[in-house]
Amino acid sequence: MRFPSDEGELEVLENIDLDLYPREFACLIGPSGSGKSTLLRILADVLEPTSGTITIRNGAPFTRAIVFQSYNLLPWNTVIQNIALPLLIRKVDKAEALRQAGEWVEKVGLSGFENEWPKNLSGGMAQRVAIARALIQKPKLLLLDEPFGALDALTREQMSLELMATWESVQTTVLMVTHSISEAVLLSDRILVFQDRPGKIVEQLRIPFERPRTGQLRDTPEFTRTTRQLRELIEQVKNGTGDTR
Repeated sequence: MRFPSDEGELEVLENIDLDLYPREFACLIGPSGSGKSTLLRILADVLEPTSGTITIRNGAPFTRAIVFQSYNLLPWNTVIQNIALPLLIRKVDKAEALRQAGEWVEKVGLSGFENEWPKNLSGGMAQRVAIARALIQKPKLLLLDEPFGALDALTREQMSLELMATWESVQTTVLMVTHSISEAVLLSDRILVFQDRPGKIVEQLRIPFERPRTGQLRDTPEFTRTTRQLRELIEQVKNGTGDTR
C-alpha cells in the first residue's frame, strides 16, 4: 500500500503474505505507524490496496466488521439503538433488530443500560457497545484496531477477558491490532510481528495454550515464558536481526 506524500509516494505496506483461518484469533503487534491499522482497513474493504489481492475462500456472503479504538457511537442513539444500527441499515424489521440488539446488550453485560445515551457510558461500556454492534452482524471476520488502547490498565484487563469469553461463544475469525504483549499472548492462537514502515510480517509465534482460557493463565510460568519469547522476537525485529521472510 502506497500513499501520496510531499516526497512522492509513501510505502506503508510491502509484500504482505498472510493466511487467516476459520475461527482463528490472530493478533498483529509491532511499532506504531508500521501499517497495522492500514492492513485492517484493507481487509475491511475500506481501503483498496495499491497492488495485490485478497482472496476469500469460504464462500459468500462474507461479512466483515471492524471495531476502532474510538467507539464511533452515534450520540443521538441509545445503547440498544447503536447496537441495532447495522441490522436497521440492512432493512431488517425494526422490532427484530431491537430484539437481537437486546440479546447482545445482555451478552456484553450492559443489562439495565440499553436506554442510556453514549455520553453517560464509561469507556469500557462504550467499547462493549461497539463490539456488540460489530458482532450482531455475525461477521465471518472481525477486525479489532487497538480496541482497548484508550482504557486504563485494570479495565483493559477485564475487557480482554470479556472479549475472549464472547469470542469463544461465537468463534468467528478475529484479527486484532494491539501493542500489549500480555494481551496478545492471552487472546491469540497466533501472533504476527510487524516490522517498521514499510510494514511487513517478519515473525510469527503460535500460542500453545488450550482453550477455554482464564485470567489465571497470566500467573503461570508458561505464560511468562511465552511473553518473554514474544518480547525477544519484537526486539530482534526492532534491531534488524529477525527473520525477514
